[in-house]
Amino acid sequence: MDRLVNTVRPYAWGSTTAIPELIGIAPTGEPQAELWMGAHPGAPSRLERGPLNEVIAADPVRELGAEAVRKFGPHLPFLLKILAAGAPLSLQVHPDLAQAQQGYAAEERTHIPIDAPNRNYKDANHKPELICALTPFEGFCGFRTPLEAAELIAGLGVDSLKPYVDLLQAHPQEAALRELLTAVLTADRAEMAATVTEAAAAARRIGGPYVPYAQIAHYFPGDPGVIAAMLLNHVILQPGEAMFLGAGVPHAYISGLGVEIMANSDNVLRCGLTPKHVDVPELLRVVRFDAGDPAVLRPEASESGEEVYDTPIDEFRLSRYVLAPDGEGRELTADTPQILLCTAGRVTAGELSLGPGESVFAPAGERVKIKASADAPGTVFRATVVI
Repeated sequence: MDRLVNTVRPYAWGSTTAIPELIGIAPTGEPQAELWMGAHPGAPSRLERGPLNEVIAADPVRELGAEAVRKFGPHLPFLLKILAAGAPLSLQVHPDLAQAQQGYAAEERTHIPIDAPNRNYKDANHKPELICALTPFEGFCGFRTPLEAAELIAGLGVDSLKPYVDLLQAHPQEAALRELLTAVLTADRAEMAATVTEAAAAARRIGGPYVPYAQIAHYFPGDPGVIAAMLLNHVILQPGEAMFLGAGVPHAYISGLGVEIMANSDNVLRCGLTPKHVDVPELLRVVRFDAGDPAVLRPEASESGEEVYDTPIDEFRLSRYVLAPDGEGRELTADTPQILLCTAGRVTAGELSLGPGESVFAPAGERVKIKASADAPGTVFRATVVI
C-alpha cells in the first residue's frame, strides 16, 4: 500500500479556500479547483515507486488484478478527485462509449491535433461521473419538463423570450427541448447577448428561484448558456448526497466542495457558460432529451459499515465509511485496486496515517484495515471497480 502525492489543478473556476481549508494549509490566493487521485497521464498521482501510471504499466496484473485487467485493460479505469467550485463550470455533456469511439476515430482521420481548441474527443472512452457533496453543492442536472421550463422562462417577463415559451408549450417533450436548445445555441450572437442581459436583469430583480441564473450571468454575461440552463433542473446536494451523470445528460456545477469519480476520460462537449469551443451539431448528436427529476443518491448502508453509492457502470464504485473514534476499524481487502481518501478526522490505513485530503493506493489483493483515531470520528471514501 502506498501513500499518494497528488496534484492540484488550478482551473479558473476553482475555489481559493475550500481545498486549503479541507487539508489544513494556508490559501495561496490562487484558485485550487481539483485534487486528482489516479493514473491519468495529465496529472498522475506519485508513489515512492514512481508515478502511478508508470507503476501500473510495469506490472498491470500485480497492481490491478487479473480480472480487472481482463475487463478494463492494463490501466486504472477511474479517476478520483476532490472538486472545489468557487465559480460556475461550463454547461456540458459527455458521450457514451460508442459515440466517443466514433468521434475520436473521425477526428483522428481528419488529423485534428489532440490539443486543438476545436477538438471534441481527446480519447475513445466514455465519461460517466458521480459527484458526492462534502458541503452543500449546487448545480444543474438533466432537463426539466418543457412546461416547467416554459413557466420559469415566462416568469422573467422578457419579450424576446416569448417565442421560446410558445415553442416549449406547443411541441412534444423531446422535440420541444431539442428545438429550443438548438434555437438558443444557433441564434444571432448579438441578439442573444441582448436577451441574456435583459433576462439576467430580470432575474436579479425577481430573486428567489431566479438567483442561480443571475449568478451564472454575472460570470458569463451575454452567454446563451444562461438561457440553456433554464431548461435544466436546479439541484442542491446536502453533504453525503450524490448525483450520477450518465452519457448525454447536460449538467453544470455552480459551487461547493465534493468528491468526484469518473471513468478515465477527458471527453467534454460544451453547451455554454464557457469561452471554449461549442460544436452545436456534435452536441445535439450526443445530448439525450429526457426530462425528469434528477436522481439524488443517498448511500446504501451494509452490515460491514460500507455505505455504497449505487451506479449502473463498472469502471468505478464509490463508497464511504464513517468510523467511530477508536473503534475496531474495517477490513477492506479486495481483489480489485483501491484508492482510499480521508475527508474528515484522522484515520489509519494499514500503517499509514491519513488526514483530510490525504489518500493511499492499495493494489489488488492488498490487506487493508482502516481505523479512526481515538479522539474523533473519521470518514474514508473508497474508490474501486466492479468485476
